[in-house]
Amino acid sequence: MTASGVHGEPPTALTLAQGFADLARDIAGKSSEDDTWAAIVQAAVDTIEGAEAADITILRANKFRSIAPTSQLACDVDAIQYELRSGPCVDAVLEETRFRTGDLENDPRWPEFGKRAALEYGVYSMLAFRLYLEADDTIGGLNLYATRRDAFPDSAVIHGEVFATHAAIVLAGARSRDQAANLQQALESNRDIGVALGILMSRHLTTREQAFDLLRMASQHTHRKLREVANEVTETGMLDFPPALRSASAEQV
Repeated sequence: MTASGVHGEPPTALTLAQGFADLARDIAGKSSEDDTWAAIVQAAVDTIEGAEAADITILRANKFRSIAPTSQLACDVDAIQYELRSGPCVDAVLEETRFRTGDLENDPRWPEFGKRAALEYGVYSMLAFRLYLEADDTIGGLNLYATRRDAFPDSAVIHGEVFATHAAIVLAGARSRDQAANLQQALESNRDIGVALGILMSRHLTTREQAFDLLRMASQHTHRKLREVANEVTETGMLDFPPALRSASAEQV
């Protein structure tokens, strides 16, 4: 997807909408939430004029961290912002808006961060947007970096706002898919364990709690997951203990 119209003309609202819809479909096809983060960040660099590097800032439990950086440059500049708790990406997350600067070295809003970003890493332009994620415990921001001064024109701000909106929608969908997959796995695991408990209760005339203790002991002492032990019970009808545990298990049943 490119944010341009026909023959280099400025994109129309319809062109932008169609382009971002195509982008959303492409990103939504990713297999996991992590893949979706990475695809969004790369698409931002490919889409938004002036961007040379990008990543996503996540604030969770009052701690900032960077996700899916397109280069080490993004991580390095982020680290300064997190250390100082000052900079466009930090402010975009905390103040729920977007920030643009084309002269970080002399920007009075972030005097210490701006000088360090320019002098240490040659970054002079930044564009940062708040990502409105649905997770209650997570706040996100999309960060774009450039080594040129005044790298982000007004059109980049407009396209970035639309991009951030679509990105948040796609991320919500990816998280829902992951949660659904995890829920399905948990339901399957619980079903397998339930069947195994029933077998053990019937075979050894135990209570449900005693049967679960048998499964747990076998899991711990054979260094296997509880679900693996339960699967073995459902397939064989037997619970195979190490010799040292047989006497202990006999006491429980």
